[in-house]
Amino acid sequence: MSQKNAYWSANLKLMAFCLAIWFLVSFVFGILMVDQLNAIRIGGYKLGFWFAQQGSIYVFLVLIFFYAFMMNRIDRKYGVHEDQH
Repeated sequence: MSQKNAYWSANLKLMAFCLAIWFLVSFVFGILMVDQLNAIRIGGYKLGFWFAQQGSIYVFLVLIFFYAFMMNRIDRKYGVHEDQH
């Protein structure tokens, strides 16, 4: 049972990490700190506006691929990966 618990714990830690990054980028940067970030301009656009409109979407897409990559590593580590023929 401890192997299953360790696998589930690793999965929950990864999920918590991804959700924390997503919350930070989408809510904190895109809503709460938008005025402070708008003082910074990148490519002519205010940084707070960029996070609110596009940045959070890009980060979310990167997190999807990161989660899939890391879950494959965790699956192999605990011997629950799918064999591909």
